[in-house]
Amino acid sequence: MNQILSYVRRCVEDYAMIQPGDRVAVGVSGGKDSLVLLAALARLRNFYPVPFTVEAFTLDMGAADGRERMDFSGVADYCRSIDVPFTLLPSEIHHVIFDLRREKNPCSMCAKMRRGALHNALVERGIHKIALGHHFDDAVETFFLSLFYEGRISCFQPVTWLDRTGIVQIRPLLYCGEGHIRNVAQREHLPVVFNPCPADGCTKREEVKALIAGLSRRYPGLKSRVFGAMQRLPLPEWAPVEHRRMPPLEVPEEGGVQ
Repeated sequence: MNQILSYVRRCVEDYAMIQPGDRVAVGVSGGKDSLVLLAALARLRNFYPVPFTVEAFTLDMGAADGRERMDFSGVADYCRSIDVPFTLLPSEIHHVIFDLRREKNPCSMCAKMRRGALHNALVERGIHKIALGHHFDDAVETFFLSLFYEGRISCFQPVTWLDRTGIVQIRPLLYCGEGHIRNVAQREHLPVVFNPCPADGCTKREEVKALIAGLSRRYPGLKSRVFGAMQRLPLPEWAPVEHRRMPPLEVPEEGGVQ
C-alpha cells in the first residue's frame, strides 16, 4: 500500500490534481480499482501538504430482471472505518439498458447514464472534483482501443475539466499497474463487490487487454513504452506540469510487489 500511495502522490503532483480546500469525491463502483483509490486518497489527506477532504459516492445500478442488486454494505462499513462520508445513489440503469432498451452494445450508453447521474448528484452537493479509478493498464488499453476502432491517437486525460457541469475529473491511479492494485486490494482485505453486469468480460476492452498481454510477453516493457510515449508526444494534457524532471516511470507490469 505504501508503494501505491507513493505512486498516487507522484501522479497528483505531476498533474496538479488537487488544490487547497478541494472536496474530492471518489466514484466507488465496488471494484478493486476504486476501492484502492479510496484507501490511498484517505491516507494521503492525512499528511499531504495541500489540505483536502475525501467523500465516497456509489451509484447503485439497480438490477436487470431476475438479478439481485449489488450489496454495498461492506463498502459503507469500510468508509466509516476510515472516516470518509459515504453516499449511495439509487438508480434503475441496469433495468433501462438491459430490460427496456435491450441494448446490444450497452457499455457506451451505460457509461453516459452513470456519469450523468453521478455528476448531477455532485453538483447538487456543491462538489466539483471527482477522482476516478482508471489506472496504468486502462490508459494503455484505451490508447490501443482508440487506434484500432477509431483510427486516432487518443486517450482519456489525467485531468479533465467538464465545462457543462464545472466538474473536474482526476485519475490519481495512472502510475499504478492493475496487477499491483489487485494485490493491494487482497492484502488490505478491501470489500470488493462482485459485478453481475451481463456484458462483463465480453467487451472490446477485454479483447484488447488479451492482445496487449500477448504482445507484452513477446516484447517486455511494451506497456511502459506506450505510456511514456503518451507523456512525451504528448497527447493533449498528458505532459506533466512544468514538463519537469520526468525520470522514466517504472511501473511493475506483472503485479508489482509480490
